[in-house]
Parts: sequence; C-alpha cells; structure tokens
Amino acid sequence: MALAALAMFGNGGSYKVHAVFESAGQLVKGNEVRVGGQPIGTITEIDLDDSANAVVTMEVEDDLAPLHEGTTATIRATSLSGIANRYVSLQPGPNSEDEIADGGRLGVDDTTAPVDLDVLFNTLDEKTRGGLRNLIRGFGTQYDGRGPDAAESTKYFAPFLGSTARLTREIALDQAIFERLIKDGSSTVSTIAAKRDDLSALVSNTNQAMAAIGDESASLQRALELLPNTLRKANTTFVNLRATLDDLQLLVDESKPATKELAPFFRRLRPLVADARPTVADLSELIDKPGSDNDLTELTALQPRLAELTAKVFPRAVRTLDRAQPVISYARNYTPDIAGWITKFAEVAGYYDANGHYARVQPVFSPTVYENGALTAVPFERHFEGYEQGILRHCPGAATQPPPDGSAPLTVEGCNPADVPPGP
Repeated sequence: MALAALAMFGNGGSYKVHAVFESAGQLVKGNEVRVGGQPIGTITEIDLDDSANAVVTMEVEDDLAPLHEGTTATIRATSLSGIANRYVSLQPGPNSEDEIADGGRLGVDDTTAPVDLDVLFNTLDEKTRGGLRNLIRGFGTQYDGRGPDAAESTKYFAPFLGSTARLTREIALDQAIFERLIKDGSSTVSTIAAKRDDLSALVSNTNQAMAAIGDESASLQRALELLPNTLRKANTTFVNLRATLDDLQLLVDESKPATKELAPFFRRLRPLVADARPTVADLSELIDKPGSDNDLTELTALQPRLAELTAKVFPRAVRTLDRAQPVISYARNYTPDIAGWITKFAEVAGYYDANGHYARVQPVFSPTVYENGALTAVPFERHFEGYEQGILRHCPGAATQPPPDGSAPLTVEGCNPADVPPGP
C-alpha cells in the first residue's frame, strides 16, 4: 500500500535538475526558472564542478516535471538596468524522448551562458574601444534635444520589423543561397578588414561630406520637397522604359554572337592603341592648347565671324568667276603662244658674263638688194613680199611651225589651221 501511495501521490519532494554552464552569468539563489516567459521554478543552489563549470540546481514545478532529453537551458537577463536580475530560460525537449530523472543533469552542450558587454568589450583593442566610445557619444549628440522626433520615428518600427520578418522568412526558404550569402559576406568583411586604413579615410571623408550636407540643410529640405513631384513625373518615363527594355533585349540577343569576336579584336587593337597615344596626345594639344588663338577650339569659335565675312565675299567671287569663265576658256587655247612670247621677250637682256647680265646691241638695216655693184634699199611696199597679209586671228598654237605629231595648231571657230609660219 505504501508503494502504491508513493507512486500515486509522489514522494512529497520537488523535481530538481542540475544544469552545467561555462559561467553562472551573475545568477544567484532565488532567481527564476522560466519556460516561454512564465516562471515554473527557482534556482536553489549554485556550485562549481571539477572543471570549474557552474552547476546550477533548478527546482521545477510538478506540472512540467519530469523534463525530457533534448531540453536546453539559457541564462538570460530581465533588463540591462540591473545586475543580479538573471533567470534561466528552459526549452523543453519533446515528450517522445526519454525522461530526465529527478536530480538529472543537463550538460554543457545543452546550456548557453550569457556574454556580458564587458566581456565583449574586453575582446576589442584600445583603439577600437575608443572608436566605439566616440560612436556612442555621437549618437548621444545626434539625439540631444531631438527626443520628440525620435519618439515620432518609433511608429515606423513595427512596419520595419514586420518587413524584416518577411525578409528573413524568404531567406530561410533557400538555405543554399543563404549559406552562400554568409560565405560571400565573410569574404567581403575580410577584404574590408584588410583595407581598414582606407575604410578609416572613407569614414572621415564621409563625416566631412555629411557635415557639408548639414550646412546646406535648407537646400536639402527644398530638394526633398521637390523629390515627390520629380518621382511622379519620372514614373511615366520608367513605365515607358519597360517597353524600351523589351525591345532592347532583342538587340542584345542578336548582338551576343557578334560580341564573341570583340575580345580577339580588342587584343589585336591594343598595339594600335599603344602606338596611337602620341598621335592622340598631339591631337589633343592641337584641339586645346594653353594660350590664346593657337588651337582648333579657338579657331572654331572664330568661324561665325568668318562666315559673316565670307557671306558677302564668296558670292561676289563666284559671280566674278562665272563671268571670267568665257575669257579663260578662250585664252586657254592660246597658252602656248602666250608662254612662247613671254620666254622670247626677255632674251634681249638674257646674255651675261662674269659681271652679270648685259645688253647685246646689233645694228639692223632696212632690207637692201645688190644691184650693179651697189646696195639699193628695198621699198617699203616690197618688205612683205612672199608673206600672206591680213591674217588677224591665228589658230591656237599657230605662232610656230606645226609639230610633227600634229598636236598644234588647234582648230577653233573663225581660224584657218593652214595659217602657220613658213619653214619646216
């Protein structure tokens, strides 16, 4: 009967479980044990084992006793404002697992000790702690006197947290992509850490840029006021852009086969580009050279004035050329005669010796005939005997005897090609 009563009504004692933590995390006797935020027991004892781990003895209410395998324990803080305000949060294992006997133990693998802020800060070097201190002070300066504005912004926390929850659910749906994101993020952070000096300079420059923007707060406010109207007007452009992008996709698809040859082409083009650098440099100097009135840019700027001047001069020159065209066409045929006259005209003074050119004088007498032992002058009317007279218009090229190839004289209207000087 005693055994039956003991099995039915219990042994009259409480259900206790020992949890082993790496650190007690400022737990004290009497702290609560909670499940889902509801108290279900208290901490009755805290000891150290042989490995210097904290062994926390928890007394759990009979309603949740006994616990099952798979139960985990975590030390949490009620708030940041106290010191000894910790409690142990239990995550009970499934009922399908084996029960944990009274006085059983949760090992270190099933428990999580808290990480206090001072432990976190102790992992940072002095320079990093100083930067973090300045960051916190900067936040204080930023919110100084802006309490109402900060309170107003809290209304957006709920939508933000809701959106963040949906985002994390979407991320959790594809573990492979999320794992790759974590790995890529780790590589990115490592690369950024290797460039910490550049990052520090970036932060400093960003601080200066933000200060400059702050100095232009009125202009920034005006820009923000104009932004909604700008976005509304841009919405139509973006909608039309969709159809353009669809058409552009066809162009891109058609261009892909041709772009395969671009890489070899650019490799062959590289030597030409290298050789063309001096030429391009000279061309750049030709286009824009320091100084005034010495480059192509300034010459182009003077073109309107030149156009104004030539607008009057060129039409007159065109009319002059049109009127001179008949004269030039007529005189072109007599080019050999004119050239022969010019070359022969200067031969009188063409002789020269060591002292230079000199004139050669030769007496010229009227034509005479020798008759009866004396020279008798020929009358003027007989001077041109044997020569045809009255020829006032020679054919072009008829000033000299015709060449053997028959290229002269040229036959034009109003002349006789047979009118040429006598002689072979």
